[in-house]
Amino acid sequence: MTCQKAQGFLGQGAVAVAETVDATKVRYAAADALKLLDGVATLVAAKGKRLEVFDLKTAKPDDAVLLAHLLGPTGNLRAPTARVGAVLVVGFGEEAYRRALG
Repeated sequence: MTCQKAQGFLGQGAVAVAETVDATKVRYAAADALKLLDGVATLVAAKGKRLEVFDLKTAKPDDAVLLAHLLGPTGNLRAPTARVGAVLVVGFGEEAYRRALG
């Protein structure tokens, strides 16, 4: 459901998506999820109405904290996950997407 909300939000703003990966077909476990952070300065994690922002350049948390925000209950990367420049957004929340795109 949240992936559909993310697609709808991006479609409203006419945002071009460079690459889409189907989370039901491609799995990202812990090591793969952490690799996604290479070159990322900010991690924005949305869960419901909660929004957490991590500055990975100046105050990078340990891997356990990062994985708690990157992985879902199945142990795979949470969807939707979007990279916008040096910002990685995990989960969907309009505020998270506005922050990454603005």
